[in-house]
Amino acid sequence: MPTTPTRVLSVIAPMTQLNTPYPSTAYLTGFLRSRGIAAVQEDLALALVLELLRAKGLRAVRDCIEAIAPKQRSANVAAFAERFDDYLATIEPVIAFLQGRDATLMHRIVGRAFLPEGARFASLEAYVADDGSEDGGDPMAWAFGALGTHDRARHLATLYLNDIADVLREAVDPRFEFVRYAEQLATSQPSFDPLAAALAAPPNLIDRTLQALTLAAIERHAPTLVLISVPFPGAVYAAFRIAQAIKAHDPRIVTVLGGGFVNTELRELAEPRVFDFFDHVTLDAGERPLLALIEHLEGRRSAERLVRTFMRPAGSPQVRYINFPEPDVPFDETGTPTWDGLPLPRYLSLLDMLNPMHRLWSDGRWNKLTVAHGCYWKKCSFCDTSLDYISRYEAANAQTLVDRIEAIVAETGQTGFHFVDEAAPPKALRALAQELKKRRLAISWWGNIRFEKSFTPQLCEELAESGCIAISGGLEVASDRLLALMKKGVSVEQVARVTRGFSDAGILVHAYLMYGFPTQTVHDTVDALEYVRQLFAAGCIQSGFFHRFACTVHSPVGKDPAAYGVTLLPLPPATFAKNDVGFVDPTGVDHDRLGLALKKAIYNYMHGIGLDADVRSWFDTHVPKPRVARTFIERAVSAR
Repeated sequence: MPTTPTRVLSVIAPMTQLNTPYPSTAYLTGFLRSRGIAAVQEDLALALVLELLRAKGLRAVRDCIEAIAPKQRSANVAAFAERFDDYLATIEPVIAFLQGRDATLMHRIVGRAFLPEGARFASLEAYVADDGSEDGGDPMAWAFGALGTHDRARHLATLYLNDIADVLREAVDPRFEFVRYAEQLATSQPSFDPLAAALAAPPNLIDRTLQALTLAAIERHAPTLVLISVPFPGAVYAAFRIAQAIKAHDPRIVTVLGGGFVNTELRELAEPRVFDFFDHVTLDAGERPLLALIEHLEGRRSAERLVRTFMRPAGSPQVRYINFPEPDVPFDETGTPTWDGLPLPRYLSLLDMLNPMHRLWSDGRWNKLTVAHGCYWKKCSFCDTSLDYISRYEAANAQTLVDRIEAIVAETGQTGFHFVDEAAPPKALRALAQELKKRRLAISWWGNIRFEKSFTPQLCEELAESGCIAISGGLEVASDRLLALMKKGVSVEQVARVTRGFSDAGILVHAYLMYGFPTQTVHDTVDALEYVRQLFAAGCIQSGFFHRFACTVHSPVGKDPAAYGVTLLPLPPATFAKNDVGFVDPTGVDHDRLGLALKKAIYNYMHGIGLDADVRSWFDTHVPKPRVARTFIERAVSAR
């Protein structure tokens, strides 16, 4: 029988970002409203942190500490308890400052007598020790000079919040972090047992706080359908706690799980206990599955015609996957994202790293938008090229994109955009830049690209004129042999020229880097670090991050390991998450040990330290001399 119209609440689950909303709910809410469906959204990740980081929240943390015997308290917890009154007096002013509501507080913060300083502040002295300079006793002078008072204050305030997060982790919940929460319970976890045990445990302070926030949101919006987005494993535990609270409050409210984690790790979901919390789990782009589900809930479509949806039929212990063949909603018909209902003035502009490029991820409120769905290249052998979010490439025209940009600026009052594509196409970015210029629309934007030769110096200048302030892209393993094996479609020399073109145009460049790729030798790793050192020294890149290669079951390496010279380890039977798969590389290299040196080196390079040192000095064991000429990058950029 037909029911009342569906009322949808989309929820961002803890933890994602604190400086800007994760965009999934904005996309879905905008799309659903474009189809005449009542839809609202809440960011429970931000709400949870703000509830904990206020006077009432800190008092509750102190109550947890008092339940711990003094001899069992860590040094961080003991220091917090000793200076509790100082934390209580400063927490709400600091939050107001980081939200942009009390800028004048910066003068007291930079004086270093206002905030209680815990273990995180020791990093400031490390800058002096590594740099070898004293700068009048100011450990941040190299980064901010005589000016930059506001940024200094935000960095110090961020360290202060990180100190409190350490206390939360040590006194309340060892799984807690600001950007990921209980990640280990979900990442490639074949069994639901660890997550089930955690959800059955008595709720701690963080759980109880999240439960209260969830029920308050339900009372405000009275939804009939709640969508919970989990982009990362670090949002899964809290998503299940949210669903648990909803089902205990009113089991008639339909709960749906979706997002990036589901799309990559739950594609073979067979665990019936998941459906004690969620009525449905949907895969890939959410627009079509949600339209089908809403029609089903309103009695206009049978369950047999659901799209990319897992469910546990009533009375059955078995999970069923239903995928009625129906085309996805075209990308240019998905509507304009909306941030209506999200508390934009309450997000926290943090400054956890002093590197100017790296700070963009945590600093400022960015409108997140997508230039194109999927990846136009979709060949990289480490990537999930077989999945929809990569393989289905669709682009909107520049007029549609700029229409969306104008609508978002009018709604939010914010002109900063982060294009969250897998790799924004150069042709689409050129058209976008031309349309922005044609309409005389002044915005600031940054996004992810491939370092391909189409990004000429002329195009870089055009993008800069349109408002591009930064780009990120994958250099991965800086080795032409391994780049070819990866099917990356670029060379180190080409990356040098492209990145220099961006830098010359005044655009900051971040390089995604990788180590531990199949057949990578110690010598390859040393050579890669030498290339990276030269790229920093030549001003081609300003920021970078090394991550360890992980083989996934959806990637070309995972599907054809023999082609990459490795053997996969057998996976245990999985009813829950399945993504990462171990492998045996005949090179036998200890990549974890090498990774420590790579991360230490690049952290220093991002702060302008050690760029003239022999790269071998970063390693704690003997490694061979680089085979790379010390002028390789200099010659490459000179030959443009």
